Amino acid sequence: MKMLLFGASGLVGSTLARLAATAGFDIQGTVGAWRGGAIAGVPNLVRVDLMTGDGVAQLVEESGAGVIVNAAAIADPGSCDADPARSHRVNVSLPGQLAELTHKNGVRLIHLSSDQVFDGSAAPYSVGDTVRAINLYGRQKIESEQLVQAADPAAVTLRLPLLLGNSLSGRRSVHERLLELWAAGGVARLYVDEMRQTCTADSVAQAILQIIRQPGLAGVFHWAGAKPVSRFEIGEGIRQKFGLGGNRAQVVATSRKDDPRALASRQADLALNLAPLTTRLVVKPQTLAEALAELKLPAWWNVESLRGS
Repeated sequence: MKMLLFGASGLVGSTLARLAATAGFDIQGTVGAWRGGAIAGVPNLVRVDLMTGDGVAQLVEESGAGVIVNAAAIADPGSCDADPARSHRVNVSLPGQLAELTHKNGVRLIHLSSDQVFDGSAAPYSVGDTVRAINLYGRQKIESEQLVQAADPAAVTLRLPLLLGNSLSGRRSVHERLLELWAAGGVARLYVDEMRQTCTADSVAQAILQIIRQPGLAGVFHWAGAKPVSRFEIGEGIRQKFGLGGNRAQVVATSRKDDPRALASRQADLALNLAPLTTRLVVKPQTLAEALAELKLPAWWNVESLRGS
């Protein structure tokens, strides 16, 4: 099957490309600002200006794809706040445009959304629970979900949690950013009362591939790890995973209650109820230990400078 993958250079996109190619998919991938060269699993890489949407319709219609996966997003809430028009184009207008095109052309659409459509006050969240975002990114994801499902009822919208994994640049995922902080002598101050149901991009990619193989699946679904863990647990798990001593790679427990800004801008608990998807897929939700086992040191990291310190 041919797959058209938007956001092929991102954490989920690049991981999906690698696994989908191994599974026999013929992948055409799109990138925007990516300048890092070839992407494994994507023999046909197309540069698309997502800010204008020019060429998107032609690309969809000429691709011959049986499925389109939209993994393109501006997912950092701060970046959304800094440039709302730009983030709206990528996070809202693009998925809406893709849904109209997939419905018109009879192509399957998998659109990736976020647990941040919820406000974090009433976890665990089921797929039918009321969405209520506390930041612009979450509100844009809500709007994108509504546009996609209205334009193409056969589409799948997959809400995802905070993701771990190994990015192409080695500087985008949670553990890579922590390593950057530690390499610069910084201290990771992480909340013990901010819960996330994290999993890896590999787990997400496996779920997407199994969803694609079930054409009857449509609507909104959740995919995440096996159970919620705190930001502190994630950070401490990453430190221990790479055998880093606490004198230089410090993880300090802190509380949202001690930070008024965190109470206003960060969700307390974004745990997700994964039903009914867990009964439809072979892949199982990851434990934190299983997720940590997949993480690798980025090429830029000199681990010997911190090991055992």
